[in-house]
Amino acid sequence: MKNPLLVLVLFLISGCSNMSVEQYRDSTPQLVLEDYFLGETKAWGIFQNRSGAIERQFTVDILGKMVDGNLVLEEDFIYADGTLDRRVWTINKIDDQHYEGRASDVIGHATGHVSGNALNWSYTLDLPYKNGTIEVQFDDWMFLQPDGVLLNKAKMTKFGFYLGEVTLVFQRK
Repeated sequence: MKNPLLVLVLFLISGCSNMSVEQYRDSTPQLVLEDYFLGETKAWGIFQNRSGAIERQFTVDILGKMVDGNLVLEEDFIYADGTLDRRVWTINKIDDQHYEGRASDVIGHATGHVSGNALNWSYTLDLPYKNGTIEVQFDDWMFLQPDGVLLNKAKMTKFGFYLGEVTLVFQRK
């Protein structure tokens, strides 16, 4: 191979998604975050590394409430190894299609775009790693199903390199 750097760049570009949330504008049921997550929700999830091996399994109990016009999600994680974690999101609805979210471990803020039954979140998360933390980017997609189940798939990257994927299934209580 004459130019391995060119091959690497082409590989990285080909891995980029052309998916747009707008392509789901006619898909139903319509996802409205503040309606779906108000009250109690349960989620089940896994983290798969870049090879596809499952490294973590977990459940999440979520309590959603409106506070000063914002959706606040209190997420309590229970991992299969007994580890507990908590994340509290404050989500502000910018307009009918755009949201902004904040949490203590989110660097800056998350931006969300919803259309039809789909939501795409983009954010950087400061994740615990070994004896410190590591900043990873999330490309997070949610799809509301007709029976009220919400499917979630999030790709994790660092410096553009794929690290793994989180898959979640949400069900309102």
